[in-house]
Amino acid sequence: EVPLMESGGGSVQAGGSLRLSCVASGNTYRRILDMAWFRQVSGQKREGVASIEDDGTTEFHESVKGRFTIARDQNTVSLQMNNLQPEDAGMYYCAADWSARWLSESEYGFWGQGTQVNVSS
Repeated sequence: EVPLMESGGGSVQAGGSLRLSCVASGNTYRRILDMAWFRQVSGQKREGVASIEDDGTTEFHESVKGRFTIARDQNTVSLQMNNLQPEDAGMYYCAADWSARWLSESEYGFWGQGTQVNVSS
């Protein structure tokens, strides 16, 4: 088990920015994890927002391309969210795995508790 701790959520107006961070702690056996961010709106399933593999390869949900960036430093990952829109609101979860093939909930075995992002119009 690899505990994940998120931070950085909050409330902004449309057009604003937020930066989320996630740290993987515990024993990672000196391996670099594949890491990602998912978001969930009440009553809906989690959807992948962005991921970054151990080699730096990134993947983004179509709706956030050009607005969100993902970066990492070892097993710390950040999600910079710019020009936020009301549809970006939700609970954002950090996820990690030893080897995730694509940006899908089923590919990730370790999850954080989530951090809330609110965007007002």
